[in-house]
Amino acid sequence: MYKLVILLCMLLVPAFADQKKDDQIYDNVKRRLAGDPDIKGGALEVVVADGVVTVKGIVRTDRAKIKTDRVVGKVKGVTKVVNELKVSPTGN
Repeated sequence: MYKLVILLCMLLVPAFADQKKDDQIYDNVKRRLAGDPDIKGGALEVVVADGVVTVKGIVRTDRAKIKTDRVVGKVKGVTKVVNELKVSPTGN
């Protein structure tokens, strides 16, 4: 029984560590997007899975869409950025 508990712990600990890392990346990405004056990304949807960040939503300019890749890519732990943003000058 003891060996089974040890084995389960060895299998689960890395999964929790990865989730914690993704949660930290999520927090940092959201903070940077919301604080950027060009992106104004507080309302953007951000999904993080194993360091891959997907950003969805609407921005007002092409500049904001392009800049998102750079801003998100500089966050520690991000391995890839998937930019699914749409540009709508009216925000709709």
